[in-house]
Amino acid sequence: MEAVAFLVGLAVGAGAIAWQARRQRHYWQRLLSQVPAEVTQKDLSVQSQMRQALTHLSHCKAEAEAQLVMYEQVLELAPIGYVQVDAENHPLIFNQEARSLLKVSDWNPGGDRLFLEVVRSYELDLLIQQTRYQQQSYHREWQFFPHATDADEIISQNPQTLKAYSLPLPDGDVGVFVENRQVLLELTQSRDRWMSDLAHELRTPLTSIQLVVETLVERLDGPMRGWVERLLPETQRLVSLVQDWLELSHIERQGTLTTEAIHLQDLIESVWQTLDPLAHQKSVCFSYRQSGEFAQPLAVEGDNSRLYRVFLNLLDNAIRYSPPGGTIQVQAQRISRSQQGDRVQIQVIDEGSGFAVADLPHVFERLYRGDPGRGRNPEADPNVTSPTSTGSGLGLAIVKQIILAHNGTIHADNHPKTGGACLTLELPAATLS
Repeated sequence: MEAVAFLVGLAVGAGAIAWQARRQRHYWQRLLSQVPAEVTQKDLSVQSQMRQALTHLSHCKAEAEAQLVMYEQVLELAPIGYVQVDAENHPLIFNQEARSLLKVSDWNPGGDRLFLEVVRSYELDLLIQQTRYQQQSYHREWQFFPHATDADEIISQNPQTLKAYSLPLPDGDVGVFVENRQVLLELTQSRDRWMSDLAHELRTPLTSIQLVVETLVERLDGPMRGWVERLLPETQRLVSLVQDWLELSHIERQGTLTTEAIHLQDLIESVWQTLDPLAHQKSVCFSYRQSGEFAQPLAVEGDNSRLYRVFLNLLDNAIRYSPPGGTIQVQAQRISRSQQGDRVQIQVIDEGSGFAVADLPHVFERLYRGDPGRGRNPEADPNVTSPTSTGSGLGLAIVKQIILAHNGTIHADNHPKTGGACLTLELPAATLS
């Protein structure tokens, strides 16, 4: 009886071992099915195939580690700063350029100090928090003041203009690229000062030339009069260029505005009255429409004379680029921005040929003129003013500078329905008394 029990137990044990072996073999086969076919030889045993797969995995791991080391070295020596923080705002990475730009000197990887303890920049810390919370990329430009421990150090240090680009990473980490904009800013300021000085020197002689040309037009006859008449608009364009550049420089230097609550429709209609003779020549109509749930007349907080210049430039451009018989629409509505409060959004829409797509990022740059063969093409319609024959090339630059001074925004695009230009402005809302 004992022998029978022994044999039964032996059979059960052998069966269990065989079942476990089959189960293990099936498990290995499932693992091997996920391995590329060229890695293992199918005519070998499962154990041999597993050894081949493990060897291949070891090689892949070594290659990945080597690539990681290479990428870390590239990142460390990159000419742009890189910062990475974890979900609890502990800094994980400062590359060489970031340590230099952000004046990081006493930080060790793996420490428990918060980012704001290492880098005293509330603007950058806010950008990181915003990126982590919204899970989307942002960018910000700001003046960075290095941390100083005594008064002498504060006096000797100069602020740096930096720009940061953030991106959300897995597990709540945030990566930030930081670039130094100080050199570019100084070059731009130097260029603008040089141009302003040049414009100031040219204003008086150009004005004198214009007066002489206007006098000659009245006194000459025959072929000579035709030559002088051709000279007059070019002289006027140069005078306009100088005046616009000086005005733009004045706007940038002047830090204060005389603000008040401005009735938007009254302001825009007064501008249109000024431009009505120009619009009448081309039979261009004007339409103002207020939309949205806000029933009261819209008002903006701003400097009346400056905003008058904004709409004068925008509507003048719209008339010049509109076809005969076209309509210029101004649409306005009150909107709410979570961080900026109530704003008034204004769209100036014409029915011209619009901007060339390649020109859209540059339309607010000084003296920028797009390719005359694309977009807003006067050759398509002889009644449309050529962008190369009139204007100073500074009108939209002046508009943008005034809008920025009002803590506003402006964006250029082409309207999907009319095909013409669509300039979208946002200005702080006000309430009429």
